[in-house]
Amino acid sequence: MRPPSTSPGPRTRPRWFVTLFLTDMWERFSFFGMQAILILFAVAPREEGGLGLPHSTAVALYGAYVGLLLALSMPGGWVGDRLLGEQRATLYGGIVIAAGHYLMLVPAQVTAYFGLVAIAVGTGLLKPNMLALLGRFYGPRESERREAALSLLYIGIQVSALLAPLVTGFLGERVNWHLGFGVAGLGMTFGVVQYAVGMRHFGETGRAASHPATARELRTVARRVAAVAAAAGVLLLADVLAGTFAVTHVIGVVGAATLVAPFVYLAVLRRRSRLDRGELRRLAAFRWVLLASALFWMFVIQAGSTLILFAREHVDREVGEVLVPASWFQSAIPLFILVSAPLIAWLWLRGGARLGVAAKIAMGHGLVGAGFLVMSGSAVAAAGGARVSPVWLLLVLFTLAVGEVVLGPTALSAAVDLAPPAFTGRTMGLYWMFAAVGGGLGSMLGRLVSGEPRPWYYLALAVLALVTAAAFALSRRRLDEVMRPAGSQGPTPPALSGVAGATAPSPERPS
Repeated sequence: MRPPSTSPGPRTRPRWFVTLFLTDMWERFSFFGMQAILILFAVAPREEGGLGLPHSTAVALYGAYVGLLLALSMPGGWVGDRLLGEQRATLYGGIVIAAGHYLMLVPAQVTAYFGLVAIAVGTGLLKPNMLALLGRFYGPRESERREAALSLLYIGIQVSALLAPLVTGFLGERVNWHLGFGVAGLGMTFGVVQYAVGMRHFGETGRAASHPATARELRTVARRVAAVAAAAGVLLLADVLAGTFAVTHVIGVVGAATLVAPFVYLAVLRRRSRLDRGELRRLAAFRWVLLASALFWMFVIQAGSTLILFAREHVDREVGEVLVPASWFQSAIPLFILVSAPLIAWLWLRGGARLGVAAKIAMGHGLVGAGFLVMSGSAVAAAGGARVSPVWLLLVLFTLAVGEVVLGPTALSAAVDLAPPAFTGRTMGLYWMFAAVGGGLGSMLGRLVSGEPRPWYYLALAVLALVTAAAFALSRRRLDEVMRPAGSQGPTPPALSGVAGATAPSPERPS
C-alpha cells in the first residue's frame, strides 16, 4: 500500500520524501567529506597524524575501500529484500556509517582501518535500500515522476559534495586529520536522527521484506558467511604467525574480491531468479551497460586518487599569500554539475527524446576521453618539476562532471526500469557492484603512477574512453531496442540526466 501522495513536485513534497532527501544529503556529506581527505591522510607521515603509506599503497587502499563499499551493496540489497525490509536496512546502515566515522576520530591506525570497514558495510546496507525504498512509492508506469524525485535527491548530493570537502579538507589538512573524520561522522548522525524521527511517514512501504527468506535459506547463508569468515581468519592468522603480514595483503584480497564478485553474482541472479524470457534478454543487454558503468567509474575514481595527488604535488595552489588545500579540488566536480545542469536540461528538452541509453553512455565516455587528453598534456608540462596552472586540472574535472551528469543517471535509471519487482534491492546492488569493479580497476591502474605525472597513463585512459564511446555510438539502436522495459511503447524515453526538477540523478561518485 502506497501513501496517497507520490509525486514530490515543486509545490508539494511528501514528508516521506523530505525524510529520504535529508538522509541522503547528510550521508553524502559524511561520505564526500571523508573521501576528500582519505588519500591525503593515508600518505601523510605518521608524525603528522597520517598512516605514512607510500603513494602506490595509498592509492590501492583508496580503491579497495571504494570497491568494498560498492560491492557490499549486493549483500546489503539482499538484506533489505529478504530479511529486514528497506526501512530498517536504511536505518541500521546509517548507524553503522556513523560508528565508522567515530572510529576514525580516534587517533590510532588500527581504528582507522576498522572505521573504513564499518563505513563500507553501512553504506552497502544504506544506499541500495534507500533508493529501492524511494522506488516503491512509484508504480511501473511512473518513471517520469520517479526521475523527478531522484533529481531532487541529486541536488542534495551535489550540495553536500560541494560543501563537505571545504569543511573536512580545511580541518583535516590545517588542523587535525581525525577532527575532519569526526565532523563527517557528526553529519551522518544528524541524518540518522532525522530518519528515525521521520520513519512514521513511510507507512507500510518498505516496512517488511518484499521476498522474505525461508529458514532454510537463512541457514544456508549463515553457513556460507561463516565459512568465508573462517577461511579469511585462517589466512590472516597464518600470515601473522609467519611474520609476513602487511596491510597490502588485505588490500589485495579485497581488491580481487571486488573484481570477481559482481560477475559471479550476475551469473547466479540470471540462473536462479524466476525471470521470463523477455527479462532475461534485457538482463543480458544490461550487462553491457554495467560494463560501461564500471569503466566510467574507473575513470572518475581518478579524481579522488591520482588527480588529487597531482594537485598536491604539481599544481600551483597559491592564491596571494594563501595555499589552497588540495582537498578543495574535490568540490569542483559538484560545483560544475550544479552549474552545467540547467544547460543539460535545456538540451535534453530540445532533443533528448532522440537519445537513448547507449547514446548517452557514448556521450559520457566521449567527454571523459577528452578530459584525459587534456590531463595528458598537463602531465607533460609538469614532468620537469614545474607546477602547472590549476585551470588545466579544473578543465579535466569539468569534463568528468558533465560526463557524470550525462551517463550516471542514465545507467541508474535503466537499472530501476529493468529490476524485477521482487529483486529491486538486489538489482540496485548489482549496479553498485559493477561500480566497485571500476573502483578496483582504477586503484590498480593508479598504482602505476603513484602520484607522479605520467602522460602515457592519462593518454591510455583517454583512448580507452574514446573507444568505448565509439562502440556504444555504433550499437545504440540495437541496445536500446533490447533494453526497452516491458510494457513500454514507442521509443525509449530519455533518462534526463541529473537535472534539477526534470531528471534522474547519478549514483554517488565512487571517487
